[in-house]
Amino acid sequence: MLDEKGNSIGSCQWGVYAFYDYDGEPIYVGQTYEGLRSRIGRHLTNQRTDAVAMNVLDPFEVAEIRAWPLDLSNLSKDEQREQLDRAEFTVFQKVIAESKLNAVLNEKPPRPTTPTELPKSYAKRIIPDDIFPARIHPDIRIARRANTIASLARVISERKVSKGLRHTLLTQARRLERLAAQRLKDFPDDEAESFE
Repeated sequence: MLDEKGNSIGSCQWGVYAFYDYDGEPIYVGQTYEGLRSRIGRHLTNQRTDAVAMNVLDPFEVAEIRAWPLDLSNLSKDEQREQLDRAEFTVFQKVIAESKLNAVLNEKPPRPTTPTELPKSYAKRIIPDDIFPARIHPDIRIARRANTIASLARVISERKVSKGLRHTLLTQARRLERLAAQRLKDFPDDEAESFE
């Protein structure tokens, strides 16, 4: 993604990002001070992020990324952290309001703070056109989502976890139920069988 000046959004050191699924539903919000490309890439390639390791987030579910790059270079470290927290909290509130479930998969919501004015955001679908039709198929997504739920439930059963992780499990279950219900509508009612 490039901004109006042709600069790479991914090269921005500070920023907030949100992941969206194939229905345009927001599913995860995060912040970074180590570079947008690096942080987002770690999520999507399964490289040592808690959200993926704990089966909170399935990278397969991410169809679109929206990023809010921040230029915090003229601030002190403490001011940078404060501004990042404020931006993440503001984006989190925004996507919760957009969500049909009023929820995302974050185990821990951002620290409540004063909302801030956000910079321009940039969005990009990350799934190539040639595989998008297969990836968006609801039966594939239902199977993936059910597997993610089973894996997350197993993590919860094997260790002491936060209430937030249990809330994430519930959100994933609600997402699965919603998708399965939508898929059921694709099929007409079966005619009643006659036993005469």
